[in-house]
Amino acid sequence: MFSKDIGVDLGTANVLVHVKGKGIVLNEPSVVAIESQSRKVLAVGEEARQMLGRTPGNIVAIRPLREGVIADFDVTEMMLRHFINKTIGKGFLMRPRIVICVPAGITSVEQKAVREAAERSGAREVFIIEEPRAAAIGAGLDIFQPSGSMVVDIGGGTTDVAVLSLGDVVTASSIRVAGDKFDEAIIRYVRKEHSLLIGERSAEEAKIQVGSAYPNSRRETMDIRGRDMVTGLPKTIEVTSEGIREALEEPVDQIMAAAKNVLERTPPELAADIFSKGVVLTGGGALLHGLDRLMMNELQIPVHVAEDPMTCVARGTGIVLENLEKVMRSGTRKSRLG
Repeated sequence: MFSKDIGVDLGTANVLVHVKGKGIVLNEPSVVAIESQSRKVLAVGEEARQMLGRTPGNIVAIRPLREGVIADFDVTEMMLRHFINKTIGKGFLMRPRIVICVPAGITSVEQKAVREAAERSGAREVFIIEEPRAAAIGAGLDIFQPSGSMVVDIGGGTTDVAVLSLGDVVTASSIRVAGDKFDEAIIRYVRKEHSLLIGERSAEEAKIQVGSAYPNSRRETMDIRGRDMVTGLPKTIEVTSEGIREALEEPVDQIMAAAKNVLERTPPELAADIFSKGVVLTGGGALLHGLDRLMMNELQIPVHVAEDPMTCVARGTGIVLENLEKVMRSGTRKSRLG
């Protein structure tokens, strides 16, 4: 069995793996359940996510990536190895070449950690590409033309805003405000307004089912369960779309500010291209109801949500695998083993 080149969207919330010639073959949560004393891996991905907040004392469900970077190197390596083996099998003769995505604002030390984790999990060669470049390519933008394209990629841990031209990033901003911060804001809001403690999964469900970024664009309610902070007993309350919108106001405003900042630093000719073509939203955060309308109002330019925004980065890595030489020439950094 020969080497299969793979692209990895190593996300804070989810890991997606694209195998060359096959497409996206894996999309699982970035969660690992380990036995706390022996550090033995018990479950990875969806099975481990089911354990979040529900494990006995001797088992810990860990999210090894936080805010777009590796928080636990060993667990990240174990997770990557597991996903690579799951997608291409353990019996491959040649180790695969891997294209792996990192946030635009990552430091060289953080980038080195990603590269080493990929190498130690079985890669022959590692190519590193910034998430907004992969997201733009995956969203179908032709970033190799001498024309400005702008993408806002809202993931789990980071939001990457970038203007691209001739295959490379011209101006960019990466902030550690994204889906996880949305969930934290909802947890704080429910605790403050209703004296109720809820977990990350309940907050995420509220964000998806009734959440909104644009005033009065959604009028829905849902029941949410948690622990009453006064009595310590289980309790159910009702949350509304408008309440969740208020909870999300601060992190959403930070994303708007980052987008404005990138536009202000963009050369005038490229800015003119963007004003006519608009901005493309990618990543899971792009699915927040009304976010595109709010950004259109704030930036005064067209805003489009990419088709299937959650898989844009992974699809982009697949296109990069098909055109490695072209993309490499325009700025992708590579690590060769040996």
